[in-house]
Amino acid sequence: MSRPIILITSLILLSLASFTLALTLGSYSISLHDVVQTLIGNQTGIEQSIVMDLRAPRAYVAFVSGGLLALAGALMQVLLRNPLADPYILGVSGGASVAALLAVSFGMGAVFISFSALAGALCSILLVFGLAHSHGSWHPTRLLLTGVVLAAGWGAVINFILSVTPEQPLRGMLFWMMGDISQASAHISALVVLIFSLVVSFALARQLNILARGDMQASALGVNVKYLRIGLFLLASLLTAFAVMQVGSVGFIGLIVPHMLRMIMGSDHRLLLPACALLGGSLLLIADTFARILIAPQQLPVGVITAFIGVPFFLFLLQRMAGKQS
Repeated sequence: MSRPIILITSLILLSLASFTLALTLGSYSISLHDVVQTLIGNQTGIEQSIVMDLRAPRAYVAFVSGGLLALAGALMQVLLRNPLADPYILGVSGGASVAALLAVSFGMGAVFISFSALAGALCSILLVFGLAHSHGSWHPTRLLLTGVVLAAGWGAVINFILSVTPEQPLRGMLFWMMGDISQASAHISALVVLIFSLVVSFALARQLNILARGDMQASALGVNVKYLRIGLFLLASLLTAFAVMQVGSVGFIGLIVPHMLRMIMGSDHRLLLPACALLGGSLLLIADTFARILIAPQQLPVGVITAFIGVPFFLFLLQRMAGKQS
């Protein structure tokens, strides 16, 4: 069996294991046998309600959102040719956060908050695209600077909203900004976007491999660098927008997963991109399971858990990169 098949098979098994943990563990533990019986329709009562109404939809949201973030992170790192790039670097999450916080402050429901976040993210995407593409120029540095400045502006608006908001909705706002899956709705649209983006990015994988070596070499080999970058920006932004709509601002998944996989399997995007979707989904699902059980019956924002995982790994990654350069 070839190495790529082994790696993808291992990630599929990890995904199944993460779903198993998510469905069995919690304040009320359910055996694997009861979970299986519930899924095939042979179980009723409290187990059926917990699995089908609470844990399964939440597991679905966590896995799909993790896949969206990891795939967006991999595309952003190629687009900007920056190892520190993550899905939120261009201010998409800032626009989503402003819209979502306004919806929370007006007492809107969870579904309306999610779609407000999506609208805010799409608005931010259009602003970055329009400002970075003015006068026909399109360069990673200009795009990055535009996104960073816009993100700072969104940050100021967020701080203003938090400063003038009464105490009652403030906790919900802070949870959403740290990444919260407890109120998420299981939209089929996010899965459709993930599958569509995987198909498109896989079709572009050869061009991404060439682009990663530099613009001049890519142009010499027949790659239309300008239009490829525009496509990558739109695709990565769409992935980020739907992830933020589902779970808020969950950090580190989009940053560390592509790096982790490059250390294991190299930089061939034909293998890296589907692997990112699988590993990103598994890690966010495992993190959400820990967020539910660490201080049960209370729950932590899942972004807290991903930060606990991401910070030490990223420090290790920096040390490893410094060791190679010395």
